[in-house]
Amino acid sequence: MSSAEGNLSWTAASERPDLLADPVAAALAHVPGARVASIDATLADTAAFCAAYDVDPAASANCVVVEARRGDVVTLAAVMVLATDRADVNGTVRRHLGARKISFADQARAEGLTGMQQGGITPVGLPEGWPVLVDEGVVAAGPVVIGAGVRGAKLLVDGAALAAMPGATVLGLAQR
Repeated sequence: MSSAEGNLSWTAASERPDLLADPVAAALAHVPGARVASIDATLADTAAFCAAYDVDPAASANCVVVEARRGDVVTLAAVMVLATDRADVNGTVRRHLGARKISFADQARAEGLTGMQQGGITPVGLPEGWPVLVDEGVVAAGPVVIGAGVRGAKLLVDGAALAAMPGATVLGLAQR
């Protein structure tokens, strides 16, 4: 039976900074009790990861970076939803950020600004001032697997810890 821990060997993230992107390692205080596990980087994408490591998709949270525009104002934000859900980017997210237009951020730009690898981008360690929009389902899920900033590792954190991070707002973002 799949779970949040799956068949991975988890250890305290603070003991394995080598498995984390530098900005993630520097921000671990925002997610007390975070654990990390090494994975095959070719299996970092959610569906492949969950299947290979017996992780329940309902205990895996995805982070996408969006770019919201209103006139000359551009806001980059992280959006967190469970892997079983889709974020209402064009509705709820766009309205919350006060944008006229919204899109997924360019991959190279997101990597450059976050210091993290695509497929491993996480809300932990994002640049200061970025909004972090967390779906209420992530908060209620208990332990969830998220990116570690690199494709070769995952973090296991309490969903409620994501809601307590700087810049975090909990919203009903999911389209189920």
